[in-house]
Amino acid sequence: MELVAEDAMVIAGGIHAGQAKGQEGLLRAVAVVLEKDQTKVVMVSLDVLMMTRHVLDPILADIQKECGISPEQVMIHCTHTHHAPSTLRLHDYQADPRFIARVHRATVQAVQQANAALSEDSLEAFFSLGREETVGRNSRQMLTDGSIYWIGRREFVRPTGPFDSQLPVMGFRSKGSAKDPAPWKALWFNHSTHTIGTFRSGVRSPSFYGLAAQQLEADLGAHVLFLEGASGSTHNLDLSCQEATHRMVHAVQDALNAMQPAPMQRLAAIRRPFTYRVRHFDEAAEHQAVSDYCTQWVGPYGRQVIPVFKAMRDELAPHQGEERETWIQVMLLGDVAMVAVPAEFFTQLGLDIKERSPFKKTFVAELSNDWIGYLPDLEAHRLGGYQVWTGYHSYCEPGTGERMVDEVLQLLEMLKQSELP
Repeated sequence: MELVAEDAMVIAGGIHAGQAKGQEGLLRAVAVVLEKDQTKVVMVSLDVLMMTRHVLDPILADIQKECGISPEQVMIHCTHTHHAPSTLRLHDYQADPRFIARVHRATVQAVQQANAALSEDSLEAFFSLGREETVGRNSRQMLTDGSIYWIGRREFVRPTGPFDSQLPVMGFRSKGSAKDPAPWKALWFNHSTHTIGTFRSGVRSPSFYGLAAQQLEADLGAHVLFLEGASGSTHNLDLSCQEATHRMVHAVQDALNAMQPAPMQRLAAIRRPFTYRVRHFDEAAEHQAVSDYCTQWVGPYGRQVIPVFKAMRDELAPHQGEERETWIQVMLLGDVAMVAVPAEFFTQLGLDIKERSPFKKTFVAELSNDWIGYLPDLEAHRLGGYQVWTGYHSYCEPGTGERMVDEVLQLLEMLKQSELP
């Protein structure tokens, strides 16, 4: 379903309210519904920056009302395109209520259509773990004075975190023969780089991941859904949007050529609340960190950035120490586990989940079911930088990311134990 936007709508993704004239590609709500033994799981991908549970919970309630599918069985994911109308309060701009209403309707309709289109015949599932190592890298580069890069001059010394190049692809099609396989009906892919960049300047766009998904749809005739991995610390610093799109399309196609059967013996999902706190912060130290970086590295534009962060801290100050609640979720698709986390998750945290999971094939979809800002690891908090400056983009207390990893692993273990005879 298309997410219809207009030029008058504020674009989210920058520090200041953005404007766009025209559009490339479609902004979409894409849904895949899977069913086995009367159990359904639903994955939805939205071409928006991110959305909070205050918006998503009512959408989930309407999906349950219209389709009879419990919210626990549904993951709503945001692809993090920085070129769509605003769906939240961030930096110096607000959400656009008209666009949010359209996203709500389109999301419910996408699930309704996918649910109604469930095949009466059994489909076969296939899986391949590909790689794309060039679209993205650790963007929190240490600079010559020990600062952590955000924007501005690029006097890089070294990366301060990992890059996850894994490209899992799962596809579904009717039964065929090895010599004459049936066409793909649907597939999803997952990769872990910030979704930023357009072919043409100043337009709305699903960016390179969304454009790649739409190109694959045109080539394959299948529904294609993209899930953003743990990429809070990873950006595409080197490639044009055209080249990033080209490389993603070819990497997914390479993975499709290496697909192996993935028996869908079981579908399951668990969703649980996760509590966290708004961090306590030192106003003087926060102001100094923002001012020093913007003055040293950003140039004249930095003078416009500093007051935006000051205003956000002023709004957050009365909420220091406040306890809040969000969602964590895990899904099992055969022997593939998908973890849904509600934040811009640092790549190291995503790798920790993968390495410690009881399932060999475990992947992460960030910005799912809610948005609680960046979740850096403790080492990133120590190093500083934009992603840990206090604001609406980053307000959880240090250690929240590690604690979320631990609680996600408990859910994965619950799924694993429930498999045992």
